[in-house]
Amino acid sequence: MEIKKNDVIDLEITGYTAEGNGVGRYKDIAIFVPLAAAGDRLRVKILKTAKTYAFGRIDKIVTASKDRVPLDCAQFTQCGGCVYRHIGYQAELKAKQQRLRDAIERIGGFREVEINPIVGAKDPDHYRNKTQLPIGRGSGNEVRMGFFASHSHRIIQCSECLLQPDEFTVAMGAFQEWAHQSGEDVYDEETGKGRLRHLYLRRAGATGEVMVCVVVNGNGVHYEPELAEMLKKSVPGLKSVIINVNREQTNVVLGKKCRTVWGSDYITDTLCGLNFHISPMSFYQVNRDQAERLYTLAGEYAGLTGKETILDLYCGTGTIGLSMAKNAAQVIGVEIIEQAVEDAKKNADLNGITNAEFLCADAAKAASMLKNRGTRPDVVVLDPPRKGCDPSLIDTVTQMAPQRVVYVSCDPATLARDLKLFAQKGYEPKTITPVDMFPRTGHVETCVLLSHKNS
Repeated sequence: MEIKKNDVIDLEITGYTAEGNGVGRYKDIAIFVPLAAAGDRLRVKILKTAKTYAFGRIDKIVTASKDRVPLDCAQFTQCGGCVYRHIGYQAELKAKQQRLRDAIERIGGFREVEINPIVGAKDPDHYRNKTQLPIGRGSGNEVRMGFFASHSHRIIQCSECLLQPDEFTVAMGAFQEWAHQSGEDVYDEETGKGRLRHLYLRRAGATGEVMVCVVVNGNGVHYEPELAEMLKKSVPGLKSVIINVNREQTNVVLGKKCRTVWGSDYITDTLCGLNFHISPMSFYQVNRDQAERLYTLAGEYAGLTGKETILDLYCGTGTIGLSMAKNAAQVIGVEIIEQAVEDAKKNADLNGITNAEFLCADAAKAASMLKNRGTRPDVVVLDPPRKGCDPSLIDTVTQMAPQRVVYVSCDPATLARDLKLFAQKGYEPKTITPVDMFPRTGHVETCVLLSHKNS
């Protein structure tokens, strides 16, 4: 390699990695640079080298990209949340569209398939309806809350995050004031001692209801009524104050036991015309408005006439399948997490939906079981985790011979890999639409319609 640590090189940034870092090439070596923008001409200091790539940091911006915008967040360069606050939103959407296209073409091998323009958010800020804030102490022993720096457990103090609604900022301030007055001790990851672990906030976008949940290493905290009073006076739409008990020395935020200090055990939101009760444990999409656009798109791709049986694999709390139920004959949802299945059943009852059943099982095993009992779905909906689908699941789904498969993906690379496996079984992607569910981050959500090439 003709490059080594501490070298300073001139570099033009030509694109972005999946994590949102800028990338350019220097003597056929890929150089990854955080906070760089496509079109930048930079002087870059090399921090780390490998055989075919290297990492660097910006030493000087020689010529700034036309996509660069002034930073609007003081924590952006330290916090591990956003990666695209240094470029305009349209440039961000272009980068995400290109990332998807590159994966579909290079990994999947599809060069003729239609990829629609990405569905951008009306407002790329203030969309998060949930946040989990680790609690610690600063150098002056003051209570600190914020987000972990990238690849660390170092808390970056954040009094106002631009991705969150204003109610969260107010709740953080009121809680911090209560913590100061109460003198409650803060949890220490190394010793396992101390009480305050996380402040966990949720907001229902359609109703404006807010939940404040304090995660503690114990059964509760001192001065709980005073905490509830301070929050009631400060937080618009407050519906619920809850203590979550987590005594485990683990990185998992929530424990298994909750106790309501004031108000309701849940908040209520509406999505695609349905009501959903959201407890601290409930899975619910972080960006409600974009989730509604994504689910509407999935419903269009399903092509329902009222006669179809839908198999909804990786169904979570049932939101996608339930949003389609009124236009189908039957919905069968499958999810491996027991609590999510119970929530899905409750959501069906809450909305008077009687044509949906939910099974607690591994997706591949459940699909095989349904196939063996003769259930033949007309439409299969897949919404797998980031790792994508197991090949055995793809085998079983294609053997069921559904008319259509609707694949909702949160990772372009595993999506492209799975589409290639589907194509080998005769199911080809007909149309692909990316949806920007998480603006300012590197994540890309995608909805794909597949059908058999002979259909």
